[in-house]
Amino acid sequence: MIRRRSFLVLTVLSAAAALSAGACRQPAQELALARDAMASGSGMVVSAYPEASRAGAEVLRAGGNAVDAAIATGFALAVTHPAAGNIGGGGFMVIRFPDGSATALDFREKAPLRAHPEMFLDEDGEYSYQIHHRSHLAVGVPGTVAGFALAHEKYGTAEWSDLVEPSVGLARDGFVVSERLARSLAGRLEAFRSYPASFAQFSKDGEPYAAGETLVQADLAGTLARIRDEGRDGFYKGTTARLVAEEMERGGGWITEEDMARYEAREREPVRGSYRGYEVISMPPPSSGGTALVQMLNVLEGFDVAAMGAGSPEYAHHLIEAMRRAFRDRAMFLADPDFEDIPVARLTSKEYADEIRATIEAGAASASSTTDVTAPAEWESSETTHYSVVDAEGMAVSVTYTLEGGYGSYITVPGAGFLLNNEMGDFNGRPGLTSENGLIGTQANLARPEKRMLSSMTPTIVARDGELVAVIGSPGGRTIINTVLQLVVNLVDFGGDPASVVAAKRLHHQWLPNAVRMEEGFMSEADAALLGAMGHEVGWGRGQGIAHCIFVDSATGELVGVPDPRDSDGAAAGY
Repeated sequence: MIRRRSFLVLTVLSAAAALSAGACRQPAQELALARDAMASGSGMVVSAYPEASRAGAEVLRAGGNAVDAAIATGFALAVTHPAAGNIGGGGFMVIRFPDGSATALDFREKAPLRAHPEMFLDEDGEYSYQIHHRSHLAVGVPGTVAGFALAHEKYGTAEWSDLVEPSVGLARDGFVVSERLARSLAGRLEAFRSYPASFAQFSKDGEPYAAGETLVQADLAGTLARIRDEGRDGFYKGTTARLVAEEMERGGGWITEEDMARYEAREREPVRGSYRGYEVISMPPPSSGGTALVQMLNVLEGFDVAAMGAGSPEYAHHLIEAMRRAFRDRAMFLADPDFEDIPVARLTSKEYADEIRATIEAGAASASSTTDVTAPAEWESSETTHYSVVDAEGMAVSVTYTLEGGYGSYITVPGAGFLLNNEMGDFNGRPGLTSENGLIGTQANLARPEKRMLSSMTPTIVARDGELVAVIGSPGGRTIINTVLQLVVNLVDFGGDPASVVAAKRLHHQWLPNAVRMEEGFMSEADAALLGAMGHEVGWGRGQGIAHCIFVDSATGELVGVPDPRDSDGAAAGY
């Protein structure tokens, strides 16, 4: 049990009704909401928007468990965080139960039945970015609703309708647009003009929404109400499925009502690893995240990272070299395990890490080449979102889900009010198309009927000696894996309070292109020059990742929710 204590933050009164009697206890404490790190004695949600965190925390406060709260949070984000929160996309959920057992739910999108490896070629037989990423052919069969339904069926305790209802209210009655969301919507307004339903939904009579105004989404409210009343069939069959199929036919897409009806989420065994006595539980394929994370941690475990010092050229060099090798293996081996035989056990073994570590030179960068793989893909953009949940019993849930690009395909389903993903862009563009700038063309991740595209999402849970330590994850495309890696290293090797673990500057290397990108402040210019002298091409980039995390204070047992300071809308909510 998590020990309780009073809040040290401003509290706000609960606004949601209690969950159904019999399934949950009645609310007994006030709900707290904070933009910065906050402590809670009983339950915590940290997500990308305050209303979503509040929706999940209300479920916890009313007696629902962490899975229930994760479902409510996810549906609320589908309303309040349209760039990435979704019912038109997909993702992953990792669950750790109070007894230390764990499971993983895969609700990654699938390719439609007509899909094939060369579907992204134009009429001249050339690879087309537009087809691959910004057309109706870029849309995969959505998985989020099925994933939440499977999670509820197997592990939820509250009434399904109570978990969806907060999102119905947010869409029907509207919510206040933040400054960040106002900027985001304004920045996409011209692009939305090509998609009438999107332009109508995300503009105010053709003008951008201003911060402080209320965004109402009536069609989305109707879709969510069907999900509330009919469960997964309210999305994958009937009115919503028909509206999706009609939009696909209008735009030349391939998803049909049959594709919608056939979609199923999958439960899988998590990837497990260890790092200096800490247990790491993460997502297996079709996510590459957990496998690559454990592989890199195994490699780093053989070096005295703490002695190198955070931000030092020596530390950065070894971090980069571990990243380089994991991303090369990612391109070669990782894909949908229902279609490919993936050597996860070997890739995550300590013995394989020993082999990799022996190839790293202490003061010289390795080379990255397209010839390192036998046969290439683009992966999620930065517009993914992650959230973390822990309940009073110690059940922990880590969820990362996405539309792929910001606002996905830009296509809002007319009459249904939700954006469709462009996740087919996470399949390889065509066989053999591996390039120095990061396209990957290996055989394993080519499009096939009902295949799930490879992902970088890395929802992760950390434990030690049987006790929960942290729930972590991030958006950020291919940077996701490296962001989560550095969260673990910051926590284990460099210590510090939870807020500093999350706020610490990050770097990224992904094998190809052969360049390292650092957040400003990761190291000094002089140290960057020393790193460059080792042979690394060093560049500076914008903020990397948005890690909305929860930590458990080992001394007090309290939960510490930490919204990433890189996100002005992120919020922790607890009671």
